[in-house]
Amino acid sequence: MGAIALAGLSAGCRGQSSKESPVFGIRNMYDQPKYQVQEESNFFSDHRTMRPLVEGVIAHDEDVDLGVSQGRLDDQTGYVLETPKEVVARVGGVEALQARGKARYNIYCAPCHDMAGGGQGMVTKHAQATGAAAFAPPTFHQDRLRHAPDGQIFATITNGKNNMPPYAMQIPVNDRWAIVSYVRVLQLAQPKLPEEKAPAPENKK
Repeated sequence: MGAIALAGLSAGCRGQSSKESPVFGIRNMYDQPKYQVQEESNFFSDHRTMRPLVEGVIAHDEDVDLGVSQGRLDDQTGYVLETPKEVVARVGGVEALQARGKARYNIYCAPCHDMAGGGQGMVTKHAQATGAAAFAPPTFHQDRLRHAPDGQIFATITNGKNNMPPYAMQIPVNDRWAIVSYVRVLQLAQPKLPEEKAPAPENKK
């Protein structure tokens, strides 16, 4: 008798698929009426389900300083030249900022920009091998990026550019500034690229 029960139990645990509907104890909590993200709403006059923030409301962790949150000057005329001192302080100093930046850079940036910032990461090489040469990011060691304000690099990480997606949601503000700081370390560690020479003028007869 025990052998039969054991055989029946084993047969019932073979993981066979079933066409039966799943069991829900309280079905109306599963099927309750609700709006999905980006779905059109007939309740609001603008027909948007996702509601904008109330004017003047600031998120608990939001930086109100434009220099910190956006990398821009208060009057919006340009970018801050250097990483804000308050960011350096709250991370624990320059060395801690650069160490954090290295760790974050190796996770989020190196796949495309490579470990040295030359723009030849594994993703880039794979894209080039499949014919997507336009995917290649610029090297950090060119003169233009060596002289770019820290705030501009921060804004690029935040908002993305060309094929590079925005990282505002994935990387916190302090970590974005830390990456900027580490990019400067990479630039100092690498020789400067030679300046591009203008083509020689053609000899006209």
